[in-house]
Amino acid sequence: MGYRISEHNHPRHIAVGQKIEQDLQRFRKIVRGKVKSNLSKYIGRGEMIGKKGKDFVSIPVPSINLPQFRYGNKNSGGVGVGPGQPGQPLTPQQGEDGEPQAGDQPGGHILEVDLTMEELADILGEELALPRIEPRGQKNVVTEKDKYTSIRSVGPESLRHFKRTYKRAIKRQISAGTYDPIMPKVIPQREDKQYRSWKEVQKPDAVACVIYMMDVSGSMTDEQKEIVRIEAFWIDTWIKRHYKGVDTVYIIHDAVAQEVDEHRFYHTRESGGTKISSAYEMCNKIIDSRYPPSQWNVYAFHFSDGDNWGDDVPKCVDLLTTQLLPKLNLFGYGQVESPYGSGEFFEHVNELVDDHENVVVSRVPDRDAILGSIKEFLKTGR
Repeated sequence: MGYRISEHNHPRHIAVGQKIEQDLQRFRKIVRGKVKSNLSKYIGRGEMIGKKGKDFVSIPVPSINLPQFRYGNKNSGGVGVGPGQPGQPLTPQQGEDGEPQAGDQPGGHILEVDLTMEELADILGEELALPRIEPRGQKNVVTEKDKYTSIRSVGPESLRHFKRTYKRAIKRQISAGTYDPIMPKVIPQREDKQYRSWKEVQKPDAVACVIYMMDVSGSMTDEQKEIVRIEAFWIDTWIKRHYKGVDTVYIIHDAVAQEVDEHRFYHTRESGGTKISSAYEMCNKIIDSRYPPSQWNVYAFHFSDGDNWGDDVPKCVDLLTTQLLPKLNLFGYGQVESPYGSGEFFEHVNELVDDHENVVVSRVPDRDAILGSIKEFLKTGR
């Protein structure tokens, strides 16, 4: 709300402003409750992702009305009017012989409400009882940044504020009667000069990176990729709630891995075989070259239908245990159910869970399982 209250406002205006603010906060609480109670539906349908802006997400919620009596048409029959018959409907029949017809009354309305990504993350955390992420080690790098916030009468000429300086010079000349509007000549003097000043502020760097890997071989259908897209959106939302900046990397693989942008990540489908180790090797190289664990909190998530070339499994396990896991805050393996995949790789990753606290595995058979899978991935608070 843009209403500003000053000491000169009339008391009645102050009361109105306070009432508006109270109503706004009450409305936001109601909307928050609606979203929270329907979170599973919103997640499964992916409604929020399609309406995502830069800083806000627009979501449809049913119109919120206060309880009130609604009266039917006069002499329309029903309970309490006349003797009535067993099986008689409580509302008037439509059309001849009860045939339905187009109505002439307005129906319910859907209201679209904007929520910030922070609010959305908080709702997710409350609903799933997620612990806050605790960044590990010295990866919360803080840099000093100069922020120009005020004006001084002294300073270096490189920071002289041109507009303010000349405005002061014009005012001085006008007040002294030396300003000629026909032939204006403005010469700033020492007392006219104004300079920008700064103060040092601490600015957290982008210290988190999320790496998504996905099998795009022929056994992965569009429905499986949509499940991955929805789950990745919510994982991003929660992780970004705890870091000032997050880098995101996308890797696709069949028998060969490659780094791609977000659009290609969700819309590529190959027909080759599957070698999961190719994705793990690329992930490891990207971490070593761009996101060293001494400076970054790194999260990696791999989604697959569990198919893998048999001889490749030992190599995958070795890459995980000796290379990736020591560098990662969290490694999540999500297995989506495909009518064509064998699903065997899940068990090989699951064997690592007991010995590595930063490994989480989850099965995602359909959209209804997304919410539970998100909780499995994020409940560690790492």
